Amino acid sequence: MSEIDLFKIEHNKIEPERGRILISEPFADDFYFKRSVVLLIEHNEHGSMGFILNNYSIKIPVTSILRDMPDFGGRLSLGGPVSTDSLFYMHTLGSKVEGSIPIMHNLYWGGDFDEIKRLITLGTANETNLRFFLGYSGWSEGQLASEISRNSWLVSESKVGEIMNTNEKKNLWKQSLKNLGQKYELWANFPEDPNLN
Repeated sequence: MSEIDLFKIEHNKIEPERGRILISEPFADDFYFKRSVVLLIEHNEHGSMGFILNNYSIKIPVTSILRDMPDFGGRLSLGGPVSTDSLFYMHTLGSKVEGSIPIMHNLYWGGDFDEIKRLITLGTANETNLRFFLGYSGWSEGQLASEISRNSWLVSESKVGEIMNTNEKKNLWKQSLKNLGQKYELWANFPEDPNLN
């Protein structure tokens, strides 16, 4: 197998759609998308929207974003390069939060923010069932399909538990690839800078 074949996505039979993940190719060198896993929360003929699952803000606590935000112990994720001055959230609280938009079974985004704050105060909403994102990832009409055709992204499935778990996100990119078989396990083990190998 040549090096060109090794890094070509052979048969990406899974189509992008809401609730599926995008796994970046090994050589992506963008601040946001380098070795990233993105959950698609919307995908239609007009474009796509998603949140990066494994990129975090080290210094900014969620409570510093909004003045009246109750104390929340979860990590703040950098959701992508669009609307980076806006806070978004994803949760498994379902019908407890009016206006929530379904992503997949038992996973939602948005909804009544006052209710989110109330549930945090009560202890019902916490880092196990609620994630906050600064900004989001967006693609215009046809843009994501073009990037997939250039082997920039591999489309795959994920589970709600993996999406909501922020404890092991450093390895999410590698683990997501290893789940897809031997070829992509080679991707996962490829050094970030081949010149240092």
